[in-house]
This record gives sequence, C-alpha cells and structure tokens, in this order.
Amino acid sequence: MTIRFRQPAILTMALASAMFLTACGRDAQQAQANALPPVPVSVISTSFEHVPLISELPGRTTPFMVAELRPQVTGIIQKRLFTEGSTVSAGQTLYQIDPSTYRAAYDSAAANKARAEANLYNARLKAERYAELVGIEAVSKQANDDAAAALKQAEADVAAARAALDKTRIDLDFTKVKSPISGHIGRSSVTPGALVTANQAAALATVQQLDPIYVDLTQSSAELQRLRRAAESGALSRDESDNIPVQLFLEDGSQYEIPGKLAFSEVSVDPSTGSVALRASFPNPDGTLLPGMYVRARLEQGQTGQAILLPHAAVSHDPRGQSIVLVVNAEHKVTTRPVQVRGVQGDKWIVTGGLTAGEQVIVEGLQKVREGQTVQAQPFNAPGGAAAPQAVAATAPATN
Repeated sequence: MTIRFRQPAILTMALASAMFLTACGRDAQQAQANALPPVPVSVISTSFEHVPLISELPGRTTPFMVAELRPQVTGIIQKRLFTEGSTVSAGQTLYQIDPSTYRAAYDSAAANKARAEANLYNARLKAERYAELVGIEAVSKQANDDAAAALKQAEADVAAARAALDKTRIDLDFTKVKSPISGHIGRSSVTPGALVTANQAAALATVQQLDPIYVDLTQSSAELQRLRRAAESGALSRDESDNIPVQLFLEDGSQYEIPGKLAFSEVSVDPSTGSVALRASFPNPDGTLLPGMYVRARLEQGQTGQAILLPHAAVSHDPRGQSIVLVVNAEHKVTTRPVQVRGVQGDKWIVTGGLTAGEQVIVEGLQKVREGQTVQAQPFNAPGGAAAPQAVAATAPATN
C-alpha cells in the first residue's frame, strides 16, 4: 500500500521539477538576450500613402463579333470568292450558289405579276363603266356588284403575285452568300461543286472581327465584395469618370502596348468556381491579339489612402503562411506584427492592415534578431545608396 501511494507523488514531483527547469531556462534565455549588445538593423518609418489597388487576373481573348456563314437556299456551290485567312468586308460576296433554278422561278413570278396586273386593269375599267351605267339603270345592280367584286379580286391577285415575286427575288439574292460583318475569315469547309442545303448545321466559314477584341477575365466573388465594402466605407476611391483602365500581358510575359478598358461585369456568380466574369475591350489594329490566347490583365480597381509601402525584404511569413513584419517598439525591442498585404507596387508590398503611421519596420538584419531582443536602429538605405527620408528614433543604450 505504501508503494502504491508513493508512485503518484513521485510523478507529481517530477512534473513540477520539469516545469521549474523550463521556466528557469526561459528566464536564462531572456537574461542572455538582454545581456547581448544591441544588434544593428536597418529600419524604415511607416507612413500612409494613396496607392492604386491593382488586380492581376487571368483571361482569354475572344472576338468582338463572330459570324458563321450558312446557306439559306439549297444548291451547288459554283465559286468561292475569297482567300482563306484574308480580311473581308461587310456585304462582300463570299460564295456563289448556282442561281439558274432561282432565276427561272423569279422570271415566272414576274410573269404572273404582269398577268395579274393586266387582269386588274381590265377589271377596273369594267367596274368604272358599270358604276356609270347603273345610275341610268342601263345595267342591273347585280351586274354592278359583280364588277366591283371582280375588281377587288384582281387587286388581291396582284398583291399575291407581288409577294411571290419578292420571295423569288430574295431566294435569288441568297444564292450569293455574303459576309454580314467585316473581319478575318477562316478556312472554308466546302469547295466548288459541293451541295449545300438551306440552314444546314455545318458552317461554310467563320468571320471574326478582331479590332477591337475582347478579353474575358475572372475575379473571385470574395475579392469583388471586399472591394465594394471598401468603396462604401470610403477606404477605396475611384476617379470621376469611373473608368477602369486595363493593361495586358501576353503569354510570353511581354506587355501589350495599347491599354484597354473594362467594358462589362457579370451580375451573377459562377457556382462551380465562385468567380465573376469581367470583360475588357482592347484596340487590336495590327492583329497581335488572336482569339483564344491566354493573357493576364492588370486593372486598377480604385485607390486607397490607408496603405503603407514596404520593401519586399521587410515582409516574411510565419509557418501558417501569415504575412509578418518585425517592428522596433519604443523600448527598442523587436516585436512580431502580423499584417495584411494587398498586392505589390513595383518592388514594394502594399500593406493595408496591421501597421500604423510612424512605426519602425526592420528591413535589413531580420536574420540576426528575434522577438524581445534589443536592437540598434538605423535608417534603411534604399537601392542606389540614398538613405530613406523617414525619421528614425535614437538608438538604445547598451545594457549591462
């Protein structure tokens, strides 16, 4: 019994001893850190700036207009009147379908219209004559009524003949397959001698207008909502014209020289991706942009006056991926500060949260210091040798 009760007591004493040794070790490390001379570090003093918020979004180019050519009458292709890959104009004839049967139908309809008009002329003369004779009772009222009805029938025949003539004229015009838009035409799916049918599923060729050209982009709905909340709160501002310029970068990383502008924003969210569709329009006079190209677009979605620009070297990440900086406090000791990074501007991070104006952020010497260590702060020299203009607090005295 004595041995059974003695074992828990021994475990409790061992645990207490371990905790005591750990605390002693921590105190020893802190004392050692305080005993070290201040480590020189380069710092930059923070200040709020008006910074444009740039979003970089993936996208693909799409034609401004697309027209698929399909025949509207049935017949044999006689001629192809364009060169594949060339530029065509709106209204230009691209294919000629054999018009012989449609021209014969048109001539027949024209003859029927002429016959109907001749009958109308005769019916009108008779109706006018009977109208005079019925007044002197030279003809019966029944005969007069029959003449008037025959006139109306002749007028209806002329109208029907005119409509039939218009239909045959339209069919005859459709034997010339014309381009509805101006643009670049692709390859032809038929050759002369091929039989085509009215409103067939397969297109004869496709015409695409590429100047201007669209770029379809996607942006996460969460990011879009964040920008809207920032605009409503006043943290994000836009210019008076409310235009959003867009700069384009091609697949090889080169920048497209001509800027574009945002032309359209979808009003619904894609449930499969959680993203919103955006569409930008770009001039494309030289045809550099082709449909289907993968591009990246940078667009300014406003400006914020509550941003701090920090060099890339000043921002690191903790094991959880959170962006952090090391700040020198009023006691000249190092403290770790989590920050919110919005993006980049040139060679600097755009920090929108976690810091206030006038704080000193370590830029150089991060690897030599740790939390709670006393440091000797000096101004950060930007690339090129110029010292940063921000004021830096006096260095801390050495501790014994």
